[in-house]
Amino acid sequence: MDIVIPKCLLIELKTVERLAPIHEAQLLTYLKLSKIRLGLLLNFNVRVLKEGIKRTILLINAFPPLFSSLCLRVSVVHPPIPSTH
Repeated sequence: MDIVIPKCLLIELKTVERLAPIHEAQLLTYLKLSKIRLGLLLNFNVRVLKEGIKRTILLINAFPPLFSSLCLRVSVVHPPIPSTH
């Protein structure tokens, strides 16, 4: 586990040629053990970071709601791409 926001988000950082099923299994194991439902697998060895992001949500009814009051709410807003005319 590389970065953890308790009860909210777990982030696993990688710098590999490409993400493999073992990386997803590792993240899933960390999510189950920590009882955190939201995880991000970030691979920095890509041309565009957006291509290296894998989101995983653990769906188990026994856990508290995904966004508890302790969890940060983050909105990502992408600016419009300017036209090339």
